[in-house]
Amino acid sequence: MSALNARLTDAGFAAGWHAVRLLPEPVARGAFDRAGRWAAGRDGKGTRQLRANLRVVTGGALDEDGLAELTARAVRSYARYWQEAFRLPSLRSERIVAGTEVVGLEHLEKARAGGRPVIMALPHSGNWDAAGVWFIDWLGGPFMTVAERLEPESLYERFVAFRESLGFRVVPLTGGSRPSTEVLREWLGDGGAACLLVDRNLGSGGVPVEFFGRPAGLPGGAALLADRTGAAVVPTVCQFTADGWRLVFSPEVPVAGPGRLRDRVTTAMQGVADAFAASIADRPEDWHMLGRIWADVPPDPPARPAPPDPPGRP
Repeated sequence: MSALNARLTDAGFAAGWHAVRLLPEPVARGAFDRAGRWAAGRDGKGTRQLRANLRVVTGGALDEDGLAELTARAVRSYARYWQEAFRLPSLRSERIVAGTEVVGLEHLEKARAGGRPVIMALPHSGNWDAAGVWFIDWLGGPFMTVAERLEPESLYERFVAFRESLGFRVVPLTGGSRPSTEVLREWLGDGGAACLLVDRNLGSGGVPVEFFGRPAGLPGGAALLADRTGAAVVPTVCQFTADGWRLVFSPEVPVAGPGRLRDRVTTAMQGVADAFAASIADRPEDWHMLGRIWADVPPDPPARPAPPDPPGRP
């Protein structure tokens, strides 16, 4: 990214965070919904990858028109995430907590009742930042999460400042003064809680799992941390409701036990993948995965064929 583009990107996000908060909420929501419709119609690479991913999620049950309609809803859902992210610092936490439906809370309560640290493993679904506000209220204190480095660095710092303003404790995935796994291990070892997005592997390799019936690789850090700290791994999926949010907690995925660590981590992450798949299939439009998950599922070709060459051109 050039220095000019970096400055423009950072300035754009800064302006967005400021301007959207000044708009009445219905106006902001309508504007972002229209932007989502426009983005879906533009059919860029991210939208085409999302459509290909959703084809896997729906198991081929939709025809192309139905899949296009689902993809448009998913892009609009993603636009809603950004609209809410820009406005979230100005929303009262009481409103977010009151507007959040919770399914399977007993799974989280069971782990906490035993005095164990908790790792909430999430996919990129719904509004995970709003979920973080709910987590802090329920925990009665902060949790720790990991942030991917963004370009430019000033944009990364804005995202960190934004999430820390909500009460999160944020450590960088790379480039920190200490490895993120080391910081997380200490935090969990002291009884803390962590939230980790684990539906896309950002490093090399990854733990092999079957995800929606296809081989994929998920990061195994959540399971490794659980093995070293005794933490409970609780798969957690965020979704939208008409006027608020929903959190779906699945039963703890066990990591401790006999056998090799590698095998136990793989089994645990397969359990996470299975829990994700069940909740994502229930509301696929809220899964905001515009990146490649499966090696054999590239972005769809453009919905509209390229225009023909002008007459007389070879």
